Amino acid sequence: MADTANPGKPPAGPETTGHEWDGIAEYNNPLPRWWLYGLYATIVWAMGYWVLYPAWPMVSGYTGGLLGYSQRATVLDEVEAVRRERDLRGQSQLASASVAEIRANPALLRLALATGKAAFGDNCAACHGTSATGRIGYPNLQDDDWLWGGTPEAIEQTIRFGARSGHGEAHVGDMPAFGRDGVLKRDEVEAVASYVLSLSGKPGVASASAEKGAEVFAGNCAGCHGEAAKGNPEMGAPNLTDPIWLYGSSPEQVVATVTNGRKGVMPAWEGRLDPATIKSLAVYVHGLGGGQ
Repeated sequence: MADTANPGKPPAGPETTGHEWDGIAEYNNPLPRWWLYGLYATIVWAMGYWVLYPAWPMVSGYTGGLLGYSQRATVLDEVEAVRRERDLRGQSQLASASVAEIRANPALLRLALATGKAAFGDNCAACHGTSATGRIGYPNLQDDDWLWGGTPEAIEQTIRFGARSGHGEAHVGDMPAFGRDGVLKRDEVEAVASYVLSLSGKPGVASASAEKGAEVFAGNCAGCHGEAAKGNPEMGAPNLTDPIWLYGSSPEQVVATVTNGRKGVMPAWEGRLDPATIKSLAVYVHGLGGGQ
């Protein structure tokens, strides 16, 4: 717009902040009023929250706020309500009963199976699979091959304390690294691997190598797996005569096992799951079809 008082003066440009980059000036336009009012409203809203709700950290916690609301207390109340509801449904009976008593009581058995199935999906399926069929390094819970015993009581103990978990009552039993530690030479490792594969009827095993491996097995492996290689649940030593292989049954995989050993870990669930849930898991896993 031209200056009518001074016709020769050029139109006034927009006000700038004085900052300019490469010929581009920064305008000094006022913020929209609606935006300012919104900003002021959020400040007032935040101040209200500071006063009404817990907000400021203190040495001993947080300021309580005029309303006395605590999200933590609300969660604890909800957890307690769930616990009372579970007790009404018989969870307290599961906690006080033994696994054998649960299996003998049809009502408790149904509750344990339902509870165990849900707990398995939340806590165990990540390793053993949603169908509990396992994978390399993680046992199949539907077959009848159990490193530490497949009775309901043995399964409960394994779930409760784990294996090599660091718990004082955990299962402990290590597969030595015969090759890596120099206990066996390379040809002895390969020979004993051939012998072990021949025990489960694997085809293509050289008889001469297997015969030599039998001598190596008797001197180094029979102490844990037994002279007949049937395994020992007290030590977590697997049965080597069946077709079930936790870490694979190819010659290369068996050689790797003998060379480097195996020290798989099963976590201890005591303290992480309540007694009723642990017993329910034991009943559920035993009922998958492979329990002894």
